[in-house]
Amino acid sequence: MPSTFSRRDLRVLFVTPEVYPLSKTGGLGDVSAALPAALRALRVDVRLLIPGYPQVLSGLKYKRKIAKFDTLSQFPPATLLSAKLPVNASTSVPVFIIDCPGLYQREGGPYLDESGQDWPDNGLRFGLLSKIGAILASDDSPLAWHPHIVHCNDWQSGLVPAYLNFHSGEKAASLMTIHNLAFQGIFPPGSVAQLGLPSDSFNMQGVEYYGNISFLKAGLYYCNHISTVSPSYAKEIQSEPLGFGMQGLLLTRRKSISGIINGIDTTEWNPTSDPHIPRTYTSNKQSTKAINKKALQLAMGLDVDPDIPLFGAINRLSHQKGCDILLQVALELIKIPAQLVVLGSGMAELEVELTTLSKTYPTKIAATIGFNEKLSHLIEAGADGFLMPSRFEPCGLNQMYSQRYGTPPVVHATGGLLDTVVDCTPATLADGSASGFLFNDMTADDFLKTIHRAVTAYHNKKIWRRLQKNCMAKDFSWQASAVSYREIYLSLLSSPNIS
Repeated sequence: MPSTFSRRDLRVLFVTPEVYPLSKTGGLGDVSAALPAALRALRVDVRLLIPGYPQVLSGLKYKRKIAKFDTLSQFPPATLLSAKLPVNASTSVPVFIIDCPGLYQREGGPYLDESGQDWPDNGLRFGLLSKIGAILASDDSPLAWHPHIVHCNDWQSGLVPAYLNFHSGEKAASLMTIHNLAFQGIFPPGSVAQLGLPSDSFNMQGVEYYGNISFLKAGLYYCNHISTVSPSYAKEIQSEPLGFGMQGLLLTRRKSISGIINGIDTTEWNPTSDPHIPRTYTSNKQSTKAINKKALQLAMGLDVDPDIPLFGAINRLSHQKGCDILLQVALELIKIPAQLVVLGSGMAELEVELTTLSKTYPTKIAATIGFNEKLSHLIEAGADGFLMPSRFEPCGLNQMYSQRYGTPPVVHATGGLLDTVVDCTPATLADGSASGFLFNDMTADDFLKTIHRAVTAYHNKKIWRRLQKNCMAKDFSWQASAVSYREIYLSLLSSPNIS
């Protein structure tokens, strides 16, 4: 937008529906906190734009009003606030908050009400997020601060590039990041007028998607560049089945798609200083990990046995995460013998089946329904191995947490799991790259065979220690990912197609 630019002056508006610790339903919340902080460490001036949910307004101090939006005829009046989001002891990220009580001040979650149903006005709620994002990224902005790039995340911000496309003045370049293509923001065709989009945008070369409007499709069609959260996932979504109906569009835009692995918060997830675990440890003192294993066994009511392999799983209990496959192998797993600890919530039938198994075999299988931050850290530190049989996984975080804690993961060879876990073979052990176990066929048989491979390696202490050291030596920090995003931003500014 501004006519003058230097690499030190790169300004980015990061539009997101959630950010940890203020609001989080999954990995996007973590990314929205960690990536902007890492970019600011690279001297990129990143500022967040988020909805003013109750927990956002109560969780941020020293808010001040900086703009009002009273004339957006399709939307209720809104006030723009500014604050700073503390990310760690030394870093904070500037944040813009959309204060619109009629759309955001309500009990429940960001997307679902207290009964677990979608808010019926989600189209309007995230249409406002997108509309204000587009205004701030254009010469209509009431602020003195103008971004060069607007970085949109998932369907909730997907209309930003569409609004910008129909803006005739100066505007920022747009990057659309897909965190999970399965969630597409689909609303009835009448939403086009309600959201203030031109009627001619409602066609295949626009926001229309099988007779409805899709926020995500709009973002993918109109944005200047697309990114996903792993290189393998970037390829997988260009064909069935993981294209979820958008593979044709993505295939036509394949030259404008980048896959960048997410990082993890290496301060929060650090076995050498983790306050949530009984005993911290390093890769040179892996024997200390056994203290955490005993603590996990005691806490979950399992037999305290230092020699039996203990597998952990922390997952949304869903078909995507392969929890049905995990439950299918559970009885065979304890016959190996091995133990299993699961933390998660999700589909009611999977919760019931998991709870029944844990009550039937209380000293071998333990389950906690819900989420518990302290327990999640104890599972990563106390388990010997980690199970992650996702049918698809755009990036995944727990397989990276596990490796950092010397807990080799067993994962399905898909998406970010394939990109971050190196299968344990004689060759990869010899070259020092082995860090877990991969299975290719999404079947209970192949998953169980791979668990058996992991158990065999576990009982060879020399191999297992080498595998743990390999895991803990890997760098999953945000630094490399942030550099890659910065390079995309800079390439967009040099593109002749950017106005």
